[in-house]
Amino acid sequence: MTHRQTGILELLSQHSRMEVSSLAAMTGVSAVTVRKDLDMLETQGLIRREHGFAVLHDSHDIGSRLAVQHDVKRAIAAAAAKIVADGETVMIESGSCCALLAVELFSTRRDVTIITNSAFIAGYVGKSPAASVVLLGGDYQNDSQVLVGPVTRRCAAEYYVDKLFIGIDGYSGEIGFTGADRMRAEAVRDMAGQAASVVVLTTSDKFSRHGVVALLEAKRVGTVFTDPGIPPGTEDSLHGHGVRVVKVQT
Repeated sequence: MTHRQTGILELLSQHSRMEVSSLAAMTGVSAVTVRKDLDMLETQGLIRREHGFAVLHDSHDIGSRLAVQHDVKRAIAAAAAKIVADGETVMIESGSCCALLAVELFSTRRDVTIITNSAFIAGYVGKSPAASVVLLGGDYQNDSQVLVGPVTRRCAAEYYVDKLFIGIDGYSGEIGFTGADRMRAEAVRDMAGQAASVVVLTTSDKFSRHGVVALLEAKRVGTVFTDPGIPPGTEDSLHGHGVRVVKVQT
């Protein structure tokens, strides 16, 4: 993805819906060039096209979340991909950083297999000729496009991997990592039980939020990949629980 296309995503994350002519003026290129950029972004599921306009998906849609701080998330995903070896099988839960990690793995690694409960991630990377994806079964949540519940638990129990990659919705020094949905949190814990280590991928703004559901205690996480904006107090808290914090420059 080019710097200009990332800029278009940032503009749409601020305004949700913009005219093609406005995007052309603000990016300094022709409308024809912007339309080509928008075609690519729509193919990746990041936006949708309307006559004369580009529209960001609903704010709850993972495609919309991918557009926000896209360059930061892509850098985090690229850094996290470096700890995965060729031929490795990993678990990946839902989230925009995790979706970009899946893309990165199939672009830069050989013979990697992803086990996930995210239908979005399975579809997002499924067209890649290098993709090898196991989609766990379960009850489908339409808003997050993930599978959850007792069937997901039983499916996850069939596997054991070295690494599980997850996203978060918040952090508390007392509770640990937090989420926004109880069923998704249960699925994360079920998958964490089948992994030797848990790796969190998140932008630093999540550390200023508190999700409503306890996700995982900090001591159950081995590594956090984030950007340099993580608050110093939060970083100290994570270090106190034995969590390695990798601050990725963009």
